[in-house]
This record gives sequence, structure tokens and C-alpha cells, in this order.
Amino acid sequence: MSVNDQPSIIRLARASGQDGVVEPLNLGARVRELRTARGWTLEQAAGQAGLARSTLSKIENEQMSPTYEALKKLATGLDISVPQLFTPPQKGQANGRMTVTQSGEGTAHATATYEHELLASGLTKKAMLPYRARVRARSMEEFDGWVRHDGEEFLYVLTGVIRLYTEFYEPVDMRRGDSAYYDAAMGHNVISLSEDDASILWVTSLS
Repeated sequence: MSVNDQPSIIRLARASGQDGVVEPLNLGARVRELRTARGWTLEQAAGQAGLARSTLSKIENEQMSPTYEALKKLATGLDISVPQLFTPPQKGQANGRMTVTQSGEGTAHATATYEHELLASGLTKKAMLPYRARVRARSMEEFDGWVRHDGEEFLYVLTGVIRLYTEFYEPVDMRRGDSAYYDAAMGHNVISLSEDDASILWVTSLS
């Protein structure tokens, strides 16, 4: 059963404006907002929901219409109700916010190629997603294609030597203190050239 077969759910996906004007809610953007507000990567959110990373990516980028079962899994993974997936967020501005992550106290998330430590994960509705990563990969063959996502990204090398591969540029070798800023929708991967795993700081925009 697809979302198009759920008229009661679709009604929840509309937000009434002035003079009764009804505007559709972008489900993909809403799911991404809920995910990034929790400081989760696509892999983390997909794991929480029991969905494939590629499926969640397609939902967020409006490349597929999720089934009702997928919507229920998403809601369960995000710890909300299905109607809340279609409820427009309350607009508001948070002022004077701050969070501190002590060394080694970030939220760990490991993959075959990186070992991430999410920073400031307790702060919701962030405009940026900062995380430290230990680079495990030693070759491009270890990746399942390019990593790409919305937003812009800043990379800073903390230790070791890395090679930054990007879709439209020649590979760049980078050492401690080197940095790069790039469009994250462009395919990108990082490998370690050091004997030990290199470590980097990544900051990804969420807008």
C-alpha cells in the first residue's frame, strides 16, 4: 500500500495557510529535518527505522513514494507517530543555545570505511552537523560508490595523511592542518594514506 492510498494520512500532510489556502508538505524535506534534528546520519536513521540507506536517501530526495509500511517504520525509528511525519514544524528561533561534548563522549557510529563520533548530538534543530571521523578505508574499492548528500561540507585533517577523492576534481593528498570546503552533493570519499588510521573533523551544513 502506497502513501497515495492513505487519504487520511494525506490530509495530515497539508498545512492550512491564510484564507484557508492549503499547501502540501514536502515529505522528503520533513524526514530529513527530523533526522538531522537528532544529529543522525543517513546510515544511523536507516538503521533505526530498519530501512536500507538507499531507500531513506530516495525518500528524502523525493525520488520515491514510500509505502505505508515504510512510513510506519520511519515513524517508529524517529520515535514519533505517523501523523507527526506530516505535521509542519513549529517555526521559532532558538537563542542562547550551547552544548559541550567532552573528549571521547560523542555518539559513536562505525561503518566499514569510517568510525564516526557525532558531536553536539544532544542539541536539536542544528544548522550544522559536526563530527570527528577515524578513516579506516585504504582504497576507493572499499566504498559502495560515491558518498553524496545535501548541503555543504568542511573537512579538517586532525592527524595522519588522507586522500580526498571528489567527483569533479583530481584527488588531493592532505595532511594535518589542511582543510577543504566543498559541495556535498558532489560525490566524495576519503581514504587514509597513513600507516595508522587518519582522523578528520567534518562539519556538514543541514540547510
